[in-house]
Amino acid sequence: MNIHTVTVIIVNWNGKRLLQECLECLEQQTYRDFAVVVVDNGSTDGSVDWVKDRFPDVQVIPLDKNYGFCLANNIALKEAGSEYAALLNNDAMAHKDWLARLVAAMEANPAAGFASSKFLYYDHPDTIDRAGDGYTRAGVASLRGRGANARQYGRMEWIFGACGGASIYRTRMLQEIGYFDPDFFIIHEDVDLSFRAQLRGYRCLYVNEAVVFHRASSSIGYDSPVSVYYGHRNLEWVYLKNMPPGLVVKTLIPHVIYVLVSFGFFLMRGQIRPFLRAKRDALKGWRLMIKHRQSIQNEKIVSDRYLWKLFEKEFFFPRLLHRLHKRRESY
Repeated sequence: MNIHTVTVIIVNWNGKRLLQECLECLEQQTYRDFAVVVVDNGSTDGSVDWVKDRFPDVQVIPLDKNYGFCLANNIALKEAGSEYAALLNNDAMAHKDWLARLVAAMEANPAAGFASSKFLYYDHPDTIDRAGDGYTRAGVASLRGRGANARQYGRMEWIFGACGGASIYRTRMLQEIGYFDPDFFIIHEDVDLSFRAQLRGYRCLYVNEAVVFHRASSSIGYDSPVSVYYGHRNLEWVYLKNMPPGLVVKTLIPHVIYVLVSFGFFLMRGQIRPFLRAKRDALKGWRLMIKHRQSIQNEKIVSDRYLWKLFEKEFFFPRLLHRLHKRRESY
């Protein structure tokens, strides 16, 4: 069996309209030692047959229903057998040097367990969607560089985490720390994995020259009830599972402030129901998260000081103003 150096995994759910350009971009990659796997979450739009017909070299794993981003990726990750696994959203169009840049960066930096790409907006490629993932001192994920000019964030650097929409992982790291938590279903599952990796001493590299063009929120929509629910449930689970006790003391009050500001924001927007349901269900799952937490914290090998320096300062009101501006843009 021919095992490639990289397995590129694309999770699809009724995304046939996006897959052609996504897969064609992979055909044009300058780096060639890779295989492509599409995991289909029970699509009803003919995606499976279409991929098999148009892209016969792509392996398709058809699932009987929508199991979410986490479980679908895990199925392919566990079967990969390659040194690296690269994840790519079906709404992310990779520059022809995307994979070459990621692999080169990982080869040159053995301390990196994983790496993130530079996301530019598909319709506004002069603007950054995100430059990897951050995590703030309020215990909340952040989108590095969102809204900045594409020329910014122009150097390779160590960061907190990688967005699962376009990233690369050493498979041995995933075998050691575990894969995506299927309880998350979607949203913040990559933040959770990044946090667990950092706690185990695996660093994340931001590769500025690994560029993808992202059709943002093509699947679940920007601030849709689905994204509000899973986003605000799962951010509590990330915090509960991963924040070391010594840093809970420093982050708990800012975290509560963030929740209260979010409550006001979604109340003003008329979306308070999915927000409150998210917090209710986060509390319902606390026993399971505490069980995960015990093993995660027992395996922590980095210092609280290292993590604190990695976390970004939280600026509540600039974040709120950005969200309000984004809402006006959506009309």
